[in-house]
Amino acid sequence: PPGLEFPWGPKPFSEVVAGPLLRNNGQTLDSNALEGSHVGVYFSAHWCPPCRSLTRVLVESYRKIKEAGQKFEILFVSADRSEDSFKQYFSEMPWVAVPYADEARRSRLNRLYGIQGIPTLIVLDSKGDVITRQGRVEVLNDVECREFPWHPKPVLELTDSNAVQLNEGPCLVLFVDSEDDGESEAAKQLIQPIAEKIIAKYKAKEEEAPLLFFVAGE
Repeated sequence: PPGLEFPWGPKPFSEVVAGPLLRNNGQTLDSNALEGSHVGVYFSAHWCPPCRSLTRVLVESYRKIKEAGQKFEILFVSADRSEDSFKQYFSEMPWVAVPYADEARRSRLNRLYGIQGIPTLIVLDSKGDVITRQGRVEVLNDVECREFPWHPKPVLELTDSNAVQLNEGPCLVLFVDSEDDGESEAAKQLIQPIAEKIIAKYKAKEEEAPLLFFVAGE
């Protein structure tokens, strides 16, 4: 209401996140510590069962990525209903968090990425630009983290875990009537050049492509 953030345009991640961050041992560090690293911005809460399931997988992924020598940090943005449940949940996490008491900064991060539901994991590059909004799907599909930092593929195989993306905007789904890998691969090659052309066109304008491409078997 006081108009302090006028003219209310989108701000870069580094500006929105600026301030102290917490570790679960009570130690604090400045948000500058995230500079130069890939960052997973993790919107989650203890009261949400899918969040707790994802956190268990994410802890392992985080360790594997760090052990591989990659510069990676996760920032927990809590949607817990009390400071006590935040502390209990955060005690299971080896990464950093926005302090629960800093509701304004948590809210700004939610607005920056238009968070509609949890768990959501947004993966950023070392400059703070979004690589993928589908971190949850990527972590569950790539348990060994071989494809980190999970740059989006032009054409995806439609699976149970990534079908949630069908709710997020227009999608082109090419159905093949066989589980045969050869048929699915041929279908992918058919639409890949179209997908790449559209993605490149919008990337040049620094915009997200307006369409997602899938190949679906039975």
